Amino acid sequence: MSLRLNGGFVAKHDVALYRVALRPRPTFPRTTGDADDRTMKRLLLLAPAAAALAALAGCGSSSGPARDASLPMIYVSSQHAPAYIADCLESRLSRVRTSHVGSATEIAVGSDSNNSYFVTLTPSNAGSVIKVMHPANAPDDPPEPEMRFDIARCAT
Repeated sequence: MSLRLNGGFVAKHDVALYRVALRPRPTFPRTTGDADDRTMKRLLLLAPAAAALAALAGCGSSSGPARDASLPMIYVSSQHAPAYIADCLESRLSRVRTSHVGSATEIAVGSDSNNSYFVTLTPSNAGSVIKVMHPANAPDDPPEPEMRFDIARCAT
């Protein structure tokens, strides 16, 4: 047996037939997290400030973690001969001094009194190996991104 109230089908429950009062919703604790809750309003107001603070904390004034000066800054292999790479670096960088030690070519980049980078070009079967050292107390002349770009250009 189905009942029709207001033109629709209604289930056969006491609520529908006799308008039994429903149990009131609990007001505390609020599990739905509506915006009227004072705690929720506070959290919503503090969330953007906390996100901005976290973003600023990630942007420290240092240039990043300290690099171990005993490890090479760049260590790559190239299909080009050491002489080609040395010529390419000399044409791109200023204040370059080249020397030969055995079969390796060593390039010092920077001023005569304080070299910024030491590049070692070692011949290999398929071309050469490039190792770039940057001492911890050495100046960034040229800046590291420029040095990395020039090495990449000459290695490829």
